Amino acid sequence: MYRVVEIEEVVTETPTIKTFFFRDNSEPQPGQFYMIWLPGVDEFPMSISYIGEIKGFTVKRVGAGTARMHQLQKGDKLWIRGPYGRGFRISQKKALFVGGGSGMATLAPLIDMMPGDVVIAARTRDELLFRKRFAGRKVYLATDDGSEGFKGFAHELVEKLLHQEDYEIIYTCGPELMMRKIIDIAISKGIDVQASLERLMKCGIGICDSCSINGYRVCVDGPVFFKDELVKMKDLGKYKRDKAGRRVPL
Repeated sequence: MYRVVEIEEVVTETPTIKTFFFRDNSEPQPGQFYMIWLPGVDEFPMSISYIGEIKGFTVKRVGAGTARMHQLQKGDKLWIRGPYGRGFRISQKKALFVGGGSGMATLAPLIDMMPGDVVIAARTRDELLFRKRFAGRKVYLATDDGSEGFKGFAHELVEKLLHQEDYEIIYTCGPELMMRKIIDIAISKGIDVQASLERLMKCGIGICDSCSINGYRVCVDGPVFFKDELVKMKDLGKYKRDKAGRRVPL
């Protein structure tokens, strides 16, 4: 089930985010994820951020597993399985991509494959991810503290852009409260939307139900969900599940 890959390069993207490059024969689609196992430490899901002969995981340090991964160097090994889940559906519609924090890692392979404008949002300028990756297109920056670009939240910038451009679809990934607002804006304006959700995942293959939300299992029904599904998710942006499976407020 697992296969071992060797880290060929480590790139520090921000003070809390690193990209780990490796070779693997799998053929993921943008938006799919893998399960990464660090023996003796933890196993956790991770979206693919680079697709091709050389692949990449872009990892934010948030817990014990990702903290240990941030200590890995070139030549170290990763145990992986996947890819899993449903990725993004490529559209011919005029697109706006909205990524918050490390959510840009999930959107990046899709942006590489499609035309469209990009919103990169973060709390502060030092945490803006992949700000130079998408040359040749419109890239808008937003920071909560106003240290660079638009001062305010991603959804506020999106509302402003929608007055300037006739976007037909929004692709988004990032903090759940951000996505909830983006989704609500898209629905209210009749714009199509796809969102990649993050939930606690233990198995990655639909067995444990730890990632469930309103009848959907994020690991197999998603992690990318479409407009007609998102409108049914009453818990999105309001409730999550803890490690015991209890439904608790965000």
